[in-house]
Formats: sequence, structure tokens, C-alpha cells
Amino acid sequence: MIRPVFLATLLCTFSLTTWCVAPSDAAEQPNIMVFLVDDMGVMDTSVPFLTDQDGKPKRYPLNDYYRTPSMQRLASQGIRFNQFYAMSVCSPTRISIMTGQNAARHGATNWINPRSNNRGPKGPPDWNWRGLKSGELTLPSLLANAGYQTIHVGKGHFGPDDSEGSEPLNLGFQVNVGGASFGAPGSYYAKENYGKGTKREHHAVPHLDQYHGGETFLTEALTIEAKARVSDAVQDGKPFYLYMSHYAVHAPFHSDPRFADHYKDSGKPANAQAFATLIEGMDKSLGDLLDHFETLGVAENTLVFFLGDNGSDAPLGHQHAVACAAPLRGKKGAHYEGGMRVPMIAAWAEPIIGHPLQKKMAIPANRIQTQVASVEDLFPTVAEITHVKVPTEHTLDGKTLTTLLTGTADANREPTFLMHYPHSPHRSNYFTCYRDGDWKVIYHYFPSKASEGSHYQLYNLAKDPFESTNLASGNRGKLREMMEKLGSELDRHDARMPFDGEPIFPKTGDELAVKN
Repeated sequence: MIRPVFLATLLCTFSLTTWCVAPSDAAEQPNIMVFLVDDMGVMDTSVPFLTDQDGKPKRYPLNDYYRTPSMQRLASQGIRFNQFYAMSVCSPTRISIMTGQNAARHGATNWINPRSNNRGPKGPPDWNWRGLKSGELTLPSLLANAGYQTIHVGKGHFGPDDSEGSEPLNLGFQVNVGGASFGAPGSYYAKENYGKGTKREHHAVPHLDQYHGGETFLTEALTIEAKARVSDAVQDGKPFYLYMSHYAVHAPFHSDPRFADHYKDSGKPANAQAFATLIEGMDKSLGDLLDHFETLGVAENTLVFFLGDNGSDAPLGHQHAVACAAPLRGKKGAHYEGGMRVPMIAAWAEPIIGHPLQKKMAIPANRIQTQVASVEDLFPTVAEITHVKVPTEHTLDGKTLTTLLTGTADANREPTFLMHYPHSPHRSNYFTCYRDGDWKVIYHYFPSKASEGSHYQLYNLAKDPFESTNLASGNRGKLREMMEKLGSELDRHDARMPFDGEPIFPKTGDELAVKN
């Protein structure tokens, strides 16, 4: 466990944008890379995250379809989480990473349409469509003030066009390559100028003109740029925070020609093959960066967090079907586990026994952590590991992962997660999920289609991890208990609610009625 920074606490006065680091600790701060993959679920990899009844990794067919040797390398060096949650769409997760807050609190509860307010017909009028703003406390702003070089490469999607959040340089990053208001790239192909000058001009990836007209795939171009910016930081003698945020594996499903031959005989549709090439290209990027850290001589000082921003969007089936995230149910945007469960691996880029920094944050090799955790936990974790103090005025929903990263259980963590999506239209509409231990409840604010079950859905994930049997009608007591907790969590986060002339709140307690 990292020691508290008592000296900094005594010497500094904190506000939302100013803080200090203890001088004796400044030279001990590790480099950090957050490697974030767009639309990658927990099954989109050759690394098995799910386990059998004995807690051993269990492979499923999708693990044998995808090729991710660099993820395998990273997982063998560190710890992977098999119950790690994100919001089921991208902007909410990305802002949670930046703020350490659940989306219900920061209010950006939907993906941000860069050109128009997409709250939906009955969405909250006051939802945070404008996203992050200049001057708000963010993880990169904290680290920049501590002497870090803060580097943003790839997808931003923190705010719409003409907002402060559309430019990562307004949000604490000192370098931005490729980040803008949109989430999907105009094109992955340099010969199409990554969208510039095409019908998808409004999604043209910026800052990459030197590659236009060539053959460099977008994933590779961003990797080259990230390596150069890291080299600059190391040459300047500064620790770095690299937010490596790939547009891959988001649609459009443009096949990466470097890997197409690996899937041509798979029997899967063309889009599914292209998706797999995007996965493999992302994985190559991870390996290239790990190798680059070694070349620069900083791998042993660099801590890597690898994760996805929401569940899988693999083009293999309907949003509530099993195929795209099998054996998990659902995909991106859905209220099922396939829409919310993402891969997360933490490891030192080069583990060295006895290394001073690694002794303070000892991550075991090839370990699986089964406790519930989520994207909002990254902020406090990085803050603790880098010895920065978070101002008390800033509300954190996340809890530090430092105990879990050592492979041990953290008895002080509650096994809970709140996913609030008061919007439409986007796959699953107007819902809130709440997990507490083995139980998960889903509340639908408006009548759902018959194919989606009742107004309430209740699952015991320990006995039914693939959400096949809705227990709501036969377990009224447990349903009431879970709905009361769900309502309390929404209140605690000051959540914005669906709106139909007036705010719509979930029915709990004596109001609760089950209709199947």
C-alpha cells in the first residue's frame, strides 16, 4: 500500500484545480498508461476472463476466435478482473474515468451526439449533454499539476462540437493527437484520409495529415504518434500519463488488411471478420507500446491499465442475443452483462522482483481478481499510486483498487454497481440496473416489449451468470429489497430521471408491483 503523503497535506491548500505532491515522493511516481479500447467486451479476446466453478479460467469459443497475444502477455504479467464494469455506452464511461464519478452523478448518462442533443423523447432535460468543461477537476489535470506529461492519443468524445469538452487540451491534457467531439472515426484508412474529404468529413480524425493518402491503418498511426510523444516525455525527464484511447474497435467495421487472412476461413460474416482484425490490430498496438517502453528503459517504471469502455459491439447478433458476447447475454447498450462487463488487466510493463516502485504496488503474475470493480475506480487508484491528493470538495464514487491489485480480497469494498440509462432510442431504453453481491435488478421505466421480459428483471448472477431466468415474479421480497437499494443509490447520486411532463421515478417499496 502506498504511504499517505502527510507532508503534502500539511503544506498545501487544496481547491478543485490546485494541489501538491510531497517533494520526497515526486521522484518515485510511476508512469501510467491507460489503454482504453472502444466497444470491446470481456469476450472479445483470446484471454479467458470467465472462470469455472473452481475459479479457474474457462475458455469459450469466442476466446478461440480472437487473436490477442499482447493481451495474453500482459495478463501473464499481472492481474485481470472478471467482474469489471463500465457504463453500457461510451461517453459516460470516459467521463467516469476522467472524474472518478458514476455517470448518474456526473450526468452524462448517454453517448454524446456531437451535433445535437440526443436525450431522447423522454430523457432528462437537464442531462449533461455538454460533457466535461474547462476547469473541472479531472485525472489528467491532477497529474499535470504534479509534473506529469499528460498525453491524449485517439478518441476523446468528452463533449459535443463547439464545447470545451470537445478539445482534450481543455481538460488537463498537454498533448492531444486525434481527440475530438465524435466517437466513431470517419475511416480507418489513410487512403481515405481517415474521413477527411469524404461523406464522413464530420468524423475525420484530426492531427494525422502526414499519413493521408498512404497505407497506414488508423490504429497503427495512433500507435506511432503515441510512441513519439512518450519518447518526448522521457527525453524531457518527465513521468508520463498516456491515455491511449483507440477508436478501434468501434464501427465502421473496416478490415485491417494486416490481419484479414487470419479470419477469411472462419465462416463468419464479413463484418465479424473485420471486427476481429480491428481487435488484432489493437492488440498489436498494445504490444508495440510495451516494447517501446522497454526500448526507452522505462518499462519497469510504467504501470498499465488495459480496459474496454463498454460491452462488446461485435456484429454477431441482436443486442439482447447471446452470440456476440457468448456465453454472456447482451451487447453494447444493453442492460445485460454482455453490455456492461469489460476486460480489465493491470500489470507493470516489465515486472521486476524487488524493484522499488513495484515493491510498493506488488501485482502478482497471471492472477484473476473476482471482486466487483468498475471504471470509476481508476481515478482514485491512479491518484493513490502516483501520490496525488484529491481535493475533498470533489466527490469520488470510485474506490481505490490498490488492495485488489495485489490479488487479495478487499473486505471494505461493497460488491455494488449502478448503471443508469434514462434515454432513448438506443437498444435498451430508459432503464436502471443495480448489482449488489450476487443479485442484479433491472428496472424499465416504461413498458418493455414482450421479448424483453417484465417491467422488472431480477437475476442471481452466482447461480445464473448468463441471465437466463428472470426471478422477479417469484421473489417479491428480494425484488423489493433490491429496488429500494436502487432507489437509494439514485438519490445518493442525485441522478437525472426520465421525464414525461414530470420526472419519472422507479417504483419501490409499497408502490412496487410485478406484472408478467
